[in-house]
Amino acid sequence: MFACFIYFLTHTCPTVKHSLKYFVTGSSGVPNIPEFVGVLMVDGIQTGYCDSSSKTLQPQQDWAKKLLENNTQQRDWYNKKCFEDQPKLFKDTIFSLKQQFNQGDAVHILQMIEGCEWDENTGEVTGVLLYGYNGEAFMDFDLKTLTWIALKPEAVITKQKWDTDRLRIKHKENDLTNICPVQSQKVYWLLLALYLRTQILPSVFLLQKTPSSPVSCHATGFYPGRAEMMWRKDGEELHEGVALGEILPNNDETFQMSVDLNVSSITPEDWRKYKCVFQLCGVEDIVMKLNEAVIRTNTEENIRKENASSMMIPIIAAVVVLVLILGAAVGFADYKKKKSE
Repeated sequence: MFACFIYFLTHTCPTVKHSLKYFVTGSSGVPNIPEFVGVLMVDGIQTGYCDSSSKTLQPQQDWAKKLLENNTQQRDWYNKKCFEDQPKLFKDTIFSLKQQFNQGDAVHILQMIEGCEWDENTGEVTGVLLYGYNGEAFMDFDLKTLTWIALKPEAVITKQKWDTDRLRIKHKENDLTNICPVQSQKVYWLLLALYLRTQILPSVFLLQKTPSSPVSCHATGFYPGRAEMMWRKDGEELHEGVALGEILPNNDETFQMSVDLNVSSITPEDWRKYKCVFQLCGVEDIVMKLNEAVIRTNTEENIRKENASSMMIPIIAAVVVLVLILGAAVGFADYKKKKSE
């Protein structure tokens, strides 16, 4: 029966890729914040946090807490990575780069994005390992050639040094091709087990700031956080004049999302042809007709404020710590975005 349900899910729901990525930051010369911060993101949702000041793993989803509680080997692995291996590596690397570039004791920030994406249908795994230094893309790891790629001229000397460290390269190859995919799949099956037991349907509203503004179809309070939302006209999905928002977390481990429709060119007679559709895998679609009578005008801001306040999850701790880091990361993030495209 379980196998049949898995078949049902994978054949009636959109194909998706799962991601498990570590966002790690080391800094020097920054007062009153930890020198080392690590954040675990699963499918784009913050799942875990650690830093060199607290010395405590902080799982930030219930399923993540259960995963660590029931797997001492996994917990020990994260403890070693968070509080021994990575802090030392980042401290040594920053010191080495400061020496290489003849830099003083000003603020210096080293960032790393490491992880993998896993296609649940094909099983294909794609690894990623990027370094940024002082807000700029610095080094990329080529998993095919097992060599480092300098992303700026100043990084060439570092690339040559890192290429000679074959033991480290071997470890990174193992992390990206073996450990990360296994962790990703373990997380997937745990989430699937929870998914089979728990599905929460959202409240859906139509919102509009002014009569000339787009109509926003807003769904909040759904679980799990893997859903689709769209506008349809006469049963056909629309793309032109439609803006789909991201799936965002609420503080109670449910999610919210919105999709906007530009109604400026739609005649009143044609409104009845348009419908907002919310789809949660394995359950019946929620359909909301475009109807002026049910639109909440001038309340969108209040509703979004309520949702924003409910989103004050433990990620705030990481955000406060990383304000300076995120400011410096613009160039690094731009490179990562271009690379993924």
